[in-house]
Amino acid sequence: MPDIHPSAIVEPGAEIAEGAVIGPYCVVGPDVVLTDKVVLHAHVVIAGRTRIGAGTQIYPFASIGHPPQDLKYKGEPSELVVGERNIIREHVTMNPGTEGGGMVTRVGNDCLFMTGAHVAHDCQVADHVILANNAAIAGHVVIGEHAIVGGLSAVQQFTRIGRHAMIGGMTGVDQDVIPYGSAMGDRARLSGLNIIGLKRRGFSRDDIHALRTAYRLLFAEEGTKIERLADVGEMYSDNDTVMEIVGFMSSDSPRGICQPHPDHQD
Repeated sequence: MPDIHPSAIVEPGAEIAEGAVIGPYCVVGPDVVLTDKVVLHAHVVIAGRTRIGAGTQIYPFASIGHPPQDLKYKGEPSELVVGERNIIREHVTMNPGTEGGGMVTRVGNDCLFMTGAHVAHDCQVADHVILANNAAIAGHVVIGEHAIVGGLSAVQQFTRIGRHAMIGGMTGVDQDVIPYGSAMGDRARLSGLNIIGLKRRGFSRDDIHALRTAYRLLFAEEGTKIERLADVGEMYSDNDTVMEIVGFMSSDSPRGICQPHPDHQD
């Protein structure tokens, strides 16, 4: 049987795996699924059609799965799907999707959401993502693997943050941040590549050198964006890391691409 504290409220219909732990004063709604070894430490409220993956830990006063903060939401049966081995700290909020965004908010595996972080409706958060204290991502945001969003930062709706990107603290992100990029500022500007993160994750010196060269070419003043993308794509057609940036910048997006600050050329 799952370990459920006597003071917790688990509504009929909730699916609780045998290895789950529900601590004092938690409230679990009727459409919630808690899989193996999920731990709700205390005072956690989980509502809606929410599924929590195995091994995820949720800390006190987190509010998970309540209706999205979107005036267009009319009670449609949307979902929140949280992956495995995530750490969701105190006062974190996560909302399900909406009809206008595919009906699902999805969080990957092995992520860390620090105190007060917010994941809005229809967001798609990949594996190994970190949202630091009080970082907030608005609706329909897409965040790639191993990206980090610094404390007190805010990401505007429909924005993309590429894999391995680093967003500095207190940054307002209103344009797409390229994979491997580093951005900061009251309105985000690129400050180069996330070199420290790339080294920590074992990228080779050759890959990092190629990325730095491609970065300078892609954001050079000469030529148009289309011309620069074509040139870099031809030059690095056999380099997957560079081509990931080329593909990211070439794809359709309601936001533009975050540009380098003139004083920060990588």
